Amino acid sequence: MVARSGAWAYRRGVRLGHAGRERPHVHLVTQARRSLSDDIAYRQRRYLLMMGIRAVCFVIAVVMFVNHLGWLVAIPAVGAIFIPYFAVVFANGGREPDNTRGFMEYHPNVPATRDSGRPAEANGGNGHRPVGPRPGDN
Repeated sequence: MVARSGAWAYRRGVRLGHAGRERPHVHLVTQARRSLSDDIAYRQRRYLLMMGIRAVCFVIAVVMFVNHLGWLVAIPAVGAIFIPYFAVVFANGGREPDNTRGFMEYHPNVPATRDSGRPAEANGGNGHRPVGPRPGDN
């Protein structure tokens, strides 16, 4: 009878089920990676944006060339030539790295300093510190 009353006493303090809860608690995961489809869509948008900038650079270079602006034509022309390389590299770069910890502080792996209360080990562990050369020794 004592065991039963103890179990029932325990059950009175415990809620069973989700009664009384209005909304479930949502856990936010800020370090989670983007889904693969989101990552691909992001890289496609970035590629299209860069290629749009390249097309604008090309049109500006043609307009400047037609208007005989000389060496200034080279500025947008260089952009039209090199932007596709970077666009392809960024688009094919793949997902971001798995390391989400960021920069880690460097902790050198050095042995602990010797405790001054322990005997010196330089003289075979006899407890005496090694003696250096005396002033008269040559």
